[in-house]
Amino acid sequence: MLRCGRFELPLERPLLMGVLNVTPDSFSDGGRFLGRDAAVAHARRMLEAGAAIIDIGGESSRPGAEAVSEDAELARVLPVLEALSGLEAPLSVDTRRPRVMRETLAAGASMINDIEALSAPGALDAVAASDCAICLMHKKGEPGNMQRDPSYGDVVREVLDYLSARIAAAERAGIARGRIVADVGFGFGKTVRHNLELQRRLGDFAALGVPLLAGWSRKSTLGQITGRPVGERLAASVAAALLAAQAGARILRVHDVGPTRDALAVWEAFRTGAI
Repeated sequence: MLRCGRFELPLERPLLMGVLNVTPDSFSDGGRFLGRDAAVAHARRMLEAGAAIIDIGGESSRPGAEAVSEDAELARVLPVLEALSGLEAPLSVDTRRPRVMRETLAAGASMINDIEALSAPGALDAVAASDCAICLMHKKGEPGNMQRDPSYGDVVREVLDYLSARIAAAERAGIARGRIVADVGFGFGKTVRHNLELQRRLGDFAALGVPLLAGWSRKSTLGQITGRPVGERLAASVAAALLAAQAGARILRVHDVGPTRDALAVWEAFRTGAI
């Protein structure tokens, strides 16, 4: 069970986190849902399709992305968050900034999804006193430079050690383990080979003792494997999500909720014999 604000999320089966980018420059759908009404409508569609969580992001973290101001990020996220706050589903905010964390939690967010694993000064304090869930992600470098020849001695060991240290830091700050999720950060300062090695050994991350989130949806590694542009990676994204679920991921962060839900339903039926 994951404590997520006023929600408690069962994790016996993988949950789907629907991606809602309210940005002009996200790698896959930048600009499509920048307006509040479009964003709210898309969130509702994803919930109807089977999403358990909506993840709202106001700053692109794609490779090569430039940072935006806190004020700009809040101006994008808060109106959407407030418009969706009456829904009976947890709303996550994808942010690395303590001020944005505090203000979005006050506006009704139930989860903070941080690509910097609460490492910014003040980030732990910004969330510790709440009852929100947090996702701690590994990345190497900054979005502007993270894909410039990233290197590791042992990518699995280094990512595992980093996440273990960040979980320990969160617990020392008073964040209960039942609120914590970990993400190995596919595509964040990693080559195709690194990403595939992390996927092959995703089961090793069970040693962290917290649920795993996997975010493969539409990423460039899938494009390099298939030769498909970002708008044609549905099949690859669904396949990667299914592989992550089979390896133990409990939350799958996806753009295409309905097709991923259907694939998981077939997998569960074959695995358990129940429909």
